[in-house]
Amino acid sequence: MEFSIKRDALLKSLNLAQGIIEKKNTLPILSNVLLQVENNKLFIIATDLDIVFYDEIGEVEIKQEGKTTTSATILYDILRKISSNSEVYFSLKSENKLSLRADNSDFNLLCLPTENFPNFADDFESSEIILDKSKFLSLINKTKISISNDDTRHYLNGIFIHLTEFQNKSYLTGVATDSHRLSSSSIEIEKGKKFSSLILPKKAVYQLSNLLQDSDEKVFMQTSDTKIQFKIGKTKLVSKVIDGKFPDYRKVVPTKNDKALTVSSKDFIDSIERVATVSLDRKEGVKLVINKDKIKLSVNSTNSGEGNEIINANYDSDELTISFNSRYLIDIASEIDDKNLKMNLKDSISPVLIEDSSDKNSYYVIMPMKI
Repeated sequence: MEFSIKRDALLKSLNLAQGIIEKKNTLPILSNVLLQVENNKLFIIATDLDIVFYDEIGEVEIKQEGKTTTSATILYDILRKISSNSEVYFSLKSENKLSLRADNSDFNLLCLPTENFPNFADDFESSEIILDKSKFLSLINKTKISISNDDTRHYLNGIFIHLTEFQNKSYLTGVATDSHRLSSSSIEIEKGKKFSSLILPKKAVYQLSNLLQDSDEKVFMQTSDTKIQFKIGKTKLVSKVIDGKFPDYRKVVPTKNDKALTVSSKDFIDSIERVATVSLDRKEGVKLVINKDKIKLSVNSTNSGEGNEIINANYDSDELTISFNSRYLIDIASEIDDKNLKMNLKDSISPVLIEDSSDKNSYYVIMPMKI
């Protein structure tokens, strides 16, 4: 195997592969990336056995076709430290030695045989669903904030993706919850498409988010019985789905919250950030005392003091005192597209519905705290 490639093209691909590869692996081969040159292209594959990342680079000069696997981390670190836009020359000296030359540098990297690298069969026979990249990225970002980190309820460790119907239109809907908060976001898709509901694991969600940020291509989505595949330009991400049943989230979405509070999203975030500064671990809740035209926000920490602030707001009911986890509130408010955030409240202990006037297809539910 012998080829040359521009440093920047390979670095971009390896940067994405880095997120897939586990640093501590019981199987050494999983710390490696597979490099394969054939048909005037370089193919890059990385996996942790749950997610597979494929990329294809066309701007490559091949002298001899072939393939090998080498440490993804070491290769990535070398390329990062080589000057931008350099030409990088690769040559496989033996089954376990890969030569890399660039500028005045010369490296010999250890390799593992490609036969040990996992082999993946593509069994995606379902029809593709084509998604708008920006809208799908928005759905991912708005829902991922509520993914649970509790491994005892593994079925909450991802985004529940399913089809919904509303006013004779079809939507792809994503929902995530950690039982303290819930996020839901939907994007319209072509009517009549079939899609089996699934739970996309958290790691795949974050990798997908990174991929979509770096691309302007449409997204092609396909499923099999146990996996989901996303094609974005020359890049492909295949992930196992979580084996479990997502709870009926509609039961926790409040429908009778008749007290409406409207506040500037930016002012609300900035104010919470300021008053929460007195809490070193940010675990203390923020208390809101809500009146007709203002909210008093306060955080009281037994270890480090208290912070208070008043901001303007519109509220259509009697005074209400309610407390929340400050981090949860900031996460949700940061995803609101509109300049104003709308809270629908009932009392100080019931779930609160947060809406976005600029995105009618997204909403959030947050449970109050007891302080």
